[in-house]
Amino acid sequence: MLPRVLVTGANGFLGRHLVAELLHRGYPVRALVRPGRGLAAGASPLPPLQTLPIEVCELDLSQVVRKEALADTINGCGAIIHAAAVAQVNPARSRAVRDTNIHGTEQALRLARKGGVERLVYVGTANVFGFGSKKQPGDETRPYTGRRYGLDYMDSKRAATDRVLAAVAREQLPAVLVHPTFMLGPGDAKPTSGALLLELHRGRLPGYPLGGKNYVHVHDVAMATVNALTQGRVGESYILGNENLSYKEAFALMADVMEVAPPRWPVLQPLANFYGALCDLKTLFTGRPAQVNSAMVAVANDGHYFSPQKARAELSLPQTPIIQAVAEAFAWFKTYGYV
Repeated sequence: MLPRVLVTGANGFLGRHLVAELLHRGYPVRALVRPGRGLAAGASPLPPLQTLPIEVCELDLSQVVRKEALADTINGCGAIIHAAAVAQVNPARSRAVRDTNIHGTEQALRLARKGGVERLVYVGTANVFGFGSKKQPGDETRPYTGRRYGLDYMDSKRAATDRVLAAVAREQLPAVLVHPTFMLGPGDAKPTSGALLLELHRGRLPGYPLGGKNYVHVHDVAMATVNALTQGRVGESYILGNENLSYKEAFALMADVMEVAPPRWPVLQPLANFYGALCDLKTLFTGRPAQVNSAMVAVANDGHYFSPQKARAELSLPQTPIIQAVAEAFAWFKTYGYV
């Protein structure tokens, strides 16, 4: 009999796909969401979690949680997928990001200990590893280099990763770590990563940065993450990615799918840095985040390229073409009135 799986962050972009994949395979699911997040917010086209054949438990792991609440949450579950996170990069520094990504992970570890689970799958980000070039992409062995950007998101996810690895080493906690790259696909209701497609479709990207990144279909990530419940090696990290594309290449592909003109001009690094500094000043004087910040600009100037070979070999990570991920995401946005 398959164990009941507790999914944190079940109402997020990836979380929804994880729940669907678990149900498809016959796993009983308990969805953990922040209070009030079980229902689809506002005009979201996604069905409320309560309408799915799952249990919904409301608890904010980023806050101090009573032992009794933890016991009630994990009781009857044999595994955890900890996908709850805040991926905000603007502003660059954010206590909410640190609290959710670090303290929330510490609480997930407490849940795993208290429940004596068979497996904890921690969902991180590929950015906790050093990136490389297209010819020599980064992998799970490269040390973290993101601290130079000054982004709490990256730093907090590295800190959370270290806490999971420490629990494995010191307590033999049965944890596997998966680290997605930039996810695209249908169902991005907020939207999160899909906002890039919408901005491009609306003509709000006049140029392209000189860097690039790795892209992956969100459903591929969900499949490999669920596979990690049984296939992953305890204490091992797996980058879940697919295609390495420069921003010029990625924007051209996206624009072709959406039948719009791609950005024509590169944004040279000195100009990009100057704009980032201006945005920082605007934020300083207004107290509100500007369109970007200097940390985001620095990231966009680099090529964050990664290899998914380890996850392909050990987690059976699918490799859906990114053009399909873009097409499915854009079709979903059109169906539900985002464009």
